[in-house]
Amino acid sequence: MSVALKNYACGQWIPGEENQLFHAISGEVIATAGSEKINLGEMMQYARSVGGPALRKLTFHERGRALRSLAQHLLANKDKYYALSAATGATKVDSWVDIEGGIGNLFSYASLRRQFPDKPYAYDGDFVSLSKGGTFGGHHLLVPKEGVAIHINAFNFPVWGMLEKIAVNLLAGVPAIVKPATITSYLTELVFQDIIHSGIFPEGSLQLVCGSARGILDHVTSQDVVTFTGSAETGKMLKKHSRIIDEAVPFNMEADSLNCCVLGPDVSPDMPEFDIFVKEVLREMTTKAGQKCTAVRRIMVPAHRLEEVKDSLTSKLAKTVVGDPSVEGVRMGALAGKEQVKEVLEKVEALSSEQSLVFGSLDRFEVVGADQHTGAFLPPMLFVNDAPKTKILCHELEAFGPVATLMPYADLAEAAELAKMGKGSLVCSMVTANDDMALDFTLAVGAYHGRVLILNASCAKESTGHGSPMPMLVHGGPGRAGGGEEMGGLRGVKHYLHRLAIQGSPTTLTKLTGVYQPGGHQFEGEKHLFRKHFEEMEIGETVFTHKRTITESDIVTFANVSWDHFYAHTDETALEGTLFTQRVAHGYFILSAAAGLFVDPGKGPVLLNYGLDDFRFTKPVYAGTTIWVKLTVKEKIEQETKGENDVPKGIVKFRVEVFDQTNETLAVGTILTMVKKR
Repeated sequence: MSVALKNYACGQWIPGEENQLFHAISGEVIATAGSEKINLGEMMQYARSVGGPALRKLTFHERGRALRSLAQHLLANKDKYYALSAATGATKVDSWVDIEGGIGNLFSYASLRRQFPDKPYAYDGDFVSLSKGGTFGGHHLLVPKEGVAIHINAFNFPVWGMLEKIAVNLLAGVPAIVKPATITSYLTELVFQDIIHSGIFPEGSLQLVCGSARGILDHVTSQDVVTFTGSAETGKMLKKHSRIIDEAVPFNMEADSLNCCVLGPDVSPDMPEFDIFVKEVLREMTTKAGQKCTAVRRIMVPAHRLEEVKDSLTSKLAKTVVGDPSVEGVRMGALAGKEQVKEVLEKVEALSSEQSLVFGSLDRFEVVGADQHTGAFLPPMLFVNDAPKTKILCHELEAFGPVATLMPYADLAEAAELAKMGKGSLVCSMVTANDDMALDFTLAVGAYHGRVLILNASCAKESTGHGSPMPMLVHGGPGRAGGGEEMGGLRGVKHYLHRLAIQGSPTTLTKLTGVYQPGGHQFEGEKHLFRKHFEEMEIGETVFTHKRTITESDIVTFANVSWDHFYAHTDETALEGTLFTQRVAHGYFILSAAAGLFVDPGKGPVLLNYGLDDFRFTKPVYAGTTIWVKLTVKEKIEQETKGENDVPKGIVKFRVEVFDQTNETLAVGTILTMVKKR
């Protein structure tokens, strides 16, 4: 029995019935979907006027914690997602990549909140002095865009495709309209219902279009961001939309590409890397029935290894059981629908004009537990191209299914040349035990790929694999792959933030960034900073210390205590030709002596030293030098309590400046302390 999928627009669930959606295994109608009753322009305005302001009121930390809560909520409901995912033709392993991989993205971006301030906006980079006297400078702020993220996603990952994108825009504070491919939107809609019903994010943060979104780009403005995942042809058509051009709308495109996997010239059949290569190619051909934008389409091997690789790979492909994923022993399910089968077969027929099909049949293959004709099934298909530099269709046409082409190369330079004939790919992998070859090949193909994976025996067991982009690394590629970047940790979040140059006095920039800037106003409080709780400390508040004169005895004693007997500290006869005129004090001793000056020794709210950042020693310190210190509150970072027994606390970054008797700077850096809250 089919159900009418619902769009979520302007705070309402609105069903649509324009299109019938089919079960990939049984061929039965399982849902209808359409967008005939929604107004896309009103959805855009709703996101801007309701969702955007609500998200921008939240801090990065609050938005990150909401992502974590959402991930936990979806994880608790994952069983029903797995049950429906089977209708897309996915095996349990395929579904795991889609469902739990997507939820993992939420967790990953939730953890990124700690790399942002507990504010709705952030600063970027460091203070830049723009004047001789240091009274005028510049910095950069990152503020959320005041538009909408429009996510137009492909059919192959109905859960991951949505979650990996919304994780980023939600952390940035930008609302989104999600447009999944209609053919598998029934799974996206199920997950989306749980997202909305959870109430974790403010109303207007997310909206859903299950049917056609034709015309949505008519409403975009310069504050919006459009992301597209799918075919290069469709992506190019959307990218040329007049509103995208006129409004200079950021358009991130991730198109399907002709990814390759290369067997290194050093690998022989008796090496573990040979088996690693064959298994990796096999997995990439059959996972999601080859319906992955990162799947291996071109297999490149040394010419003298072609037959050995072909025999090994076809032997393993022959053991791949195709059928209903619910039947024990089935290792590859169906394509997402009959339309995809038709498209793949058209591409296979074209590829057959230039190369030989050595494994797989277009019409004679076994399907276990289902009907070959009612379901969207295809077997794995392997071509061999004996002249890949002249028979070039394999570098131009992609059959988006379990189809790949095996080809020979003469040497590593030719392998790189063949890899680049794909005109830009999401990922290229190389299996080699020779790191010098890995370096040469990576540099040769790097400009044409978004990601390069080097596999060998030492990392293969824990490798995430050729086809698995990671949330902390960029996902995308140049040329045919679309020229876009997704995820990438902080880089991904910044796609949805506007970088704004700000200029003013160091004191003003301290106020704007929430971080003390060099040359800004420093003031002394009524009591020592080490006697203050986290909430009491103010940015710019400073301890101005007493003075101490460094002696020869200090230098000798520190050398004996630390066992640091480096010649510059201990041997005056060895200083000729060096930067030093006499025995110099250890830099770490100067840091220790500075701490002795600025620390208040009594028990108080400061719990411990948490670390050091960017310390620099700018001038030699000799015996007889008198030092003093400024200790300034530079930045305050909230810490979350991890249970009832955890002490409420935060991290305070202190700027440490060490001066001599002439007020010249001897050392400067940042120390981090853990400070108790009230």
